[in-house]
Amino acid sequence: MRVLEQAAPLAYQESYDNAGLQCGNPQLEIKGVLIALDCTPAVVDEAIARGCNVVVAHHPLIFKPLKRLTGANEVEQTLLKAIKHDIALYAAHTNLDNVRHGVNRKLASKLGLQNLRILAPKSGTLGKLITYVPPTHADAVLQALYDAGAGQVGNYSQCSFRMEGTGTYTPGAGTNPFQGTPGQPETAQEQRVEVLLPLHLQGAALRALRGAHPYEEVAYELLKLENVHQDVGSGMVGELPEALSPQEFRARLRAALGVPVVKYTEFAQPIKTVALCGGAGSFLTGKARAAGAQAYVTGDLKYHEYFAAEGQLMLCDVGHYESEQFTSEIFRDLLTSAFTRKFAVLIAETLTNPVRYDF
Repeated sequence: MRVLEQAAPLAYQESYDNAGLQCGNPQLEIKGVLIALDCTPAVVDEAIARGCNVVVAHHPLIFKPLKRLTGANEVEQTLLKAIKHDIALYAAHTNLDNVRHGVNRKLASKLGLQNLRILAPKSGTLGKLITYVPPTHADAVLQALYDAGAGQVGNYSQCSFRMEGTGTYTPGAGTNPFQGTPGQPETAQEQRVEVLLPLHLQGAALRALRGAHPYEEVAYELLKLENVHQDVGSGMVGELPEALSPQEFRARLRAALGVPVVKYTEFAQPIKTVALCGGAGSFLTGKARAAGAQAYVTGDLKYHEYFAAEGQLMLCDVGHYESEQFTSEIFRDLLTSAFTRKFAVLIAETLTNPVRYDF
């Protein structure tokens, strides 16, 4: 769970979502992991047959609140079977959609897109931590904050700002000040140190600050920022190595994703800039147009949503399952790199896509 949530923090899931451990004991000793896009009774059966006691899925099995557990529907049947056979169920859903190296990055790589950036970066996920440190300890405090995940700005690490200043204080009775005498006003040279940090790491950053700071009472300010986080958000946009005609681009989609059908809107211009969003992404059509994309690839478009293209780009609906089918590769790569030879990590052979095509 720590490995998965370091890559896709639960704090980045949408408010309606239910990512994380859905069923099972967090202390369970793992025998094998089965990875699937969806968790169904057939997937749990496959996990049992293949000796796996953990199922990692993209879509949460428990999405809406359960009022009872009687096996009345497929969700309840799946959950009962998992509990009976001591199988833990874990889901990383919109939190994996919303990170730069997640679902949309994988889809973009399958299409060969370059110069990738988040289509709709999120705001309200960053904070600024300010503290005041003796110059002799500023480097040590900053290093502790960096190690806790602060100071990252895009592809730049160990980012900070420092400013010299003068601090004043009077230590109280019974204190053990770093500098000065209890009961006597004191003036000290200090550095004001500022770093950015993802807000979900504030607990770790504050523990690191207190551990490295020489003062008994650490003065700090933690401010929530409205800045967008350029590595967190919905969708992705990038460029093809060379422009393609709309027909050539749709052929590329079918070949890269192995899809039998692409539903699309008419568009006559060459395709160079492509926006995409795995799953149901109609809410980003306007963002795709604003980003200058000539094509927007997603799934689950309804009839009237196709009109949102307004002739300014080609909307391509490849299907919900089809746009997220490679998510299993993300889970596999994360787990196999972190736990080499610890336990089997298998991709499910069960097809969970409920949609079939008749030609």
